[in-house]
Order: sequence, then C-alpha cells, then structure tokens
Amino acid sequence: MLRRCVLAITVLAFAGCSLLPDLDESDDSANRPAGSGARYNRPYRVKGKTYVPLQSAVGYKEQGRASWYGAESGPRTASGIRFDPRGLTAAHKTLPIPCKVRVTNLRNGRQVDVVITDRGPFSPDRLIDLSKAAAERIGMRGTAEVTIEYLGG
Repeated sequence: MLRRCVLAITVLAFAGCSLLPDLDESDDSANRPAGSGARYNRPYRVKGKTYVPLQSAVGYKEQGRASWYGAESGPRTASGIRFDPRGLTAAHKTLPIPCKVRVTNLRNGRQVDVVITDRGPFSPDRLIDLSKAAAERIGMRGTAEVTIEYLGG
C-alpha cells in the first residue's frame, strides 16, 4: 500500500511539472509563483510563444497599433464573460484581467475607457484589440496608432 502511495505521488508530481509553461531565464516574471491569481492571469502559450501577464499595471503606458474584433456577440472571453461588440471592452496580451485602460487615437485625439476582458491580439504588430463600440468611439477604421494608459483594476 505504501509503495502505491509513493508511486502515485511521484507520478502526480511529474505530471504537474509538465503543465507549467517554459519561461526564459531572462524573463523577470519567471520568479512569479506558479498558479498565482486567476487562470487568465497566469502565463500562457499561443503559437509557440509564452506570454506572462503583469501582476500589476500601475504606471503602464504604451504606444502601438490597435485593431478591433468581433462584430458578432457570443464567444466567451478569457475572463469567462460573453463577448459583446457593443460593450467597451478590449483584449491585451499581458495586462491583468480585469483592468481599465484609456485608449487614445493619436490621429484625432479621441479617447475611450475600456475594460480588458480578453487575451490577444496575437499579431506581432498589434498592441490591443478593441470591441467594435470602443473602436467606433475613437473614430477608428481598420487599425490606428494609439496610446494605452492604465486607469485601475
């Protein structure tokens, strides 16, 4: 009986290790304890690349290309809620879910505050995916150069 218990514990220990993503030693978030926070705020892998969500976005401000997604309602987001293109939401690869950010269209200065509820975009030249309503609010057609500034959790 004892031998079976030791064998079961050993198998489970090795199985658990194989579920953790491989992180580069240079990744400053690699020291984060495994399993911290909700599943959608843990490291994840898409198309062979590992993404490590920020534990805190305080002070986050970045400039990059925005796109919009999801003209139709339905699929669940990473946060588990149903996506609604009329909502003021967005997808980001590493900002904590949920958090609120201000997106400013640099072409026209228009701004919208959105809640990050999903992961993406997974195109190397894109920083954020906005819902259709959020994109319309800042006068965005196709893609746009934007700044993103963290507002709070």
